[in-house]
Amino acid sequence: MLDKNSKKIVRALESDARMSFAALGDEIGMSKTPCWNKVQQLQNTGVIQGYSAQLDPKALGLTIRALVHVVVDFEQYQAFEQAIIEHKAVRSCHAVTGDSDYVLEILAADIDAFDELLRAQLSRLPGVQRFNTAISTRMVKNNGAYADML
Repeated sequence: MLDKNSKKIVRALESDARMSFAALGDEIGMSKTPCWNKVQQLQNTGVIQGYSAQLDPKALGLTIRALVHVVVDFEQYQAFEQAIIEHKAVRSCHAVTGDSDYVLEILAADIDAFDELLRAQLSRLPGVQRFNTAISTRMVKNNGAYADML
């Protein structure tokens, strides 16, 4: 469980991870050094796992976003997971309960590239028995703040 200052830091950094330690300290009511120490503690315990830029897939030419539900032969799940980890078109992969074993988030330049990705690559991954695909028509919410859930 996070203490009050840790929650404030997480909230502030989720909003703007580029702020300086001085600005972060000012925002949460701590001086720079104790603030820096608290951020280091959050990093060392794995609460803060890294910092990154949020990119717009469409601006990068990736206009198709799909959720692919995959059923995999149980005896090949490790090989499947390793292949997914290495596959560059797979944005995320979740092991799930229900009718599917995994849900993949896939990005592609266009529908032809997506079709090729499904037929020539994903269908041939280790253990894939079948998949079901839903194309996202628009993103309603993305990157909800974890700190809001505390």
